[in-house]
Amino acid sequence: MPLNAELVGRSYPPTPAYVVGREKVREFARAIGETSPACHDITAAQSMGYADVIAPPTFAFVVAYAGSSQAALDPELGLDYSRVVHGEQRFAYERPIVAGDALVATATIEGIRSVAGNDILTTRVDLDTETGERVATTYTVIVSRGTAEES
Repeated sequence: MPLNAELVGRSYPPTPAYVVGREKVREFARAIGETSPACHDITAAQSMGYADVIAPPTFAFVVAYAGSSQAALDPELGLDYSRVVHGEQRFAYERPIVAGDALVATATIEGIRSVAGNDILTTRVDLDTETGERVATTYTVIVSRGTAEES
């Protein structure tokens, strides 16, 4: 069943604030092999002008996931999540995410298209501080694999 293209442009309510924890940043950095002292050591980060440790760029997905899930799991969209594969992920930063940031994620369905029997969903998630400062924007592309009957 094709995705509901009438939802292109739909935005979802901001998520509750995610407070970025220093240890979460360090754990994430270790998990991906990020060795920059700014991601592990507050003194190093402060010497570079940051208030606290900075998150590796892909950490934004941790926060954005709650927003993009609102879109992907919207019953009106008609997405069978069991048929989904991840297609692409992009990040656009205004500034690094810093431990102590309280970020809200606001998702928008950017596009829906069909290619070779598969539906392709693009979502944008804006990550803002609770005071409205834009920190980053993530773009996610997922592919909903078609069935043999749909091809």
